[in-house]
Amino acid sequence: MSRHDVDQEPRPPGLRGATRVLLERELDLAWGGGGGPLLACGFFACLTAILPLAAGGDPRTLGPVAGGVAWLALALASLLSLERLFERDMEDGGLDLLALGHLALEQVVLIKALAQWIAVGLPLALTAPVAALALGLPASLTPLVALTALIGGAGFAFTGALGAALALGAKRGGLLIAVVVLPLFIPPVVFGAGALERAGSGQPVGPALALLCAYVLFAAIVAPFAGAAAVRNAQG
Repeated sequence: MSRHDVDQEPRPPGLRGATRVLLERELDLAWGGGGGPLLACGFFACLTAILPLAAGGDPRTLGPVAGGVAWLALALASLLSLERLFERDMEDGGLDLLALGHLALEQVVLIKALAQWIAVGLPLALTAPVAALALGLPASLTPLVALTALIGGAGFAFTGALGAALALGAKRGGLLIAVVVLPLFIPPVVFGAGALERAGSGQPVGPALALLCAYVLFAAIVAPFAGAAAVRNAQG
């Protein structure tokens, strides 16, 4: 065999290549597996459309709670596609292959969370300003709504990935994910709604945004390690 033939042989993907391949795979699965992002955005829009009808549509009633309601709807919509995040790979054996691949399980969990943020968190952040307007928030706050929803969506994705890993292999995994994850969603809901409330009252939003970013950073550090440990426990 000549040296030219050796050079032409396919080489195994490196760390960067494996990361790109896994990220592309997760995005394809998110969009192809039943329209997860569309389902989340549709649920978010329907929930924020029903609430004004239930409350009577009075701006004086909806205005003070619009930010909190929008963030509550955002958190609930972020739950919808979490159940299949690891479960589908467990069912078809893909999770075992990922564990034996070029990437550590911590990196796999991190990439899955990032793909969840891109595929679901970004569309929800784009939908959030429209939903906030439907709830009675001033139009001047829509850029802040989109920004906080984008940052908070990252927190939802990381903590959601952790909850999905902890529920791996359990019966009624979707219910268990909700029980585990919803308490972890409380801080970003509080900080995100607090930023909107402070902006509406003319106060600086920097402290609330800093707390929201700190939560996301903490979740991004903890979730991959805790999620990988949960996956190993489910495989063992």
